[in-house]
Amino acid sequence: MSLRIRTIARLTGIREATLRAWERRYGFPRPTRSEHNNYRSYSREEVESIRRVAKLIDEGLLVSEAIAQVKATPVQALPTGERLSERFWSAVMVMDAAAVQRVLDEAQASMEVEVYCSGFLLPLLREIGLRLDIAREHMASALIRQRLRALLDTAEPRAHGPRVVLACPAKEHHEGGLLALGVHLKRRGWRVTMLGADTPAEALRSACVQLSPELVALSFVRRREPQELAAVLSAVVQACAPVRVVVGGAGAREHLKTLFSLGAQYAESADEFLALWQQGRGVPTRT
Repeated sequence: MSLRIRTIARLTGIREATLRAWERRYGFPRPTRSEHNNYRSYSREEVESIRRVAKLIDEGLLVSEAIAQVKATPVQALPTGERLSERFWSAVMVMDAAAVQRVLDEAQASMEVEVYCSGFLLPLLREIGLRLDIAREHMASALIRQRLRALLDTAEPRAHGPRVVLACPAKEHHEGGLLALGVHLKRRGWRVTMLGADTPAEALRSACVQLSPELVALSFVRRREPQELAAVLSAVVQACAPVRVVVGGAGAREHLKTLFSLGAQYAESADEFLALWQQGRGVPTRT
C-alpha cells in the first residue's frame, strides 16, 4: 500500500512544498512516480522515514542532521522498542490493522507485561491524538485499548487484597491510562473494579457503597475549563466519601490546586498511586 504526498503532509505536519524541497536538496524521501500522471507515491518504508525525520526536527535537530541520521540508521537497526514503535506508526498511517496487530503481538512477546503496558502501549496512546487524523486515531486507539483490556482481564484475580474502583468521569472517554493502572494494580494483588468511560458520580456512589474500596482512581485526559473540572470532581468526591479519590491524567495536571482544595489527591503513575495508598495507611514510603 502507498500514500500520496497530500496524505503524507497531513499526517506528518510537513508541507507538500517542504517534502518536494527535501527531495530536490537531499534526495530524501524517494517516492515512486506513477506512469500515467507522474504523481508521487510513498511506500510504507518512506512513510516511516519521513515520520522519524519529523520527530527528530521536533526534538531540535536541523533538517540536514535529521535526514542524515535517518539515512544512517535504518529502522531495522533501532533498539527493539523504537523499531516496533516505528513499524506501528507506519502501519497505522496506511490503515493496515492486521499489520498493527502483528506489531503489537511481537512487542508483547518480547517484553515483560509492565514494560509492554507502560513503556510501549501507553506512550503510543499518548501520541495518537497528536499525530493522526480522526480515522487513524480511532483505529489505533481502539486496538491499543483492546490490548490493555485483555491484559487486565487475563491478570490472575485475587480473593483478598486491597480493592480499587477505576473510572473516567462524566464526558471522559479516554480510558487507556486507567486500564494500564488496573493492569499494574491487579498484578500486585489488588482487586480491581473497572467502571470505564463516562461514569456519572451516582454510579461511583453506588460502587463505593457496594464494594467499600480503599481508593477510587479517576482519569481526566480531556482538557476542561477550571470551573467544569471543579464541578465534576466535587460531585465525585462527595459521592465517594469517605473513600479517598486519587486523580491522574493530562487533563488534571494543570489543575492541581483545585484538586487538592476539593480533597482529592494526584498521582502521575502507578508507583505514585501505590505510594499515596501506603501513606494513607501510615506506611513510610520513598517516592
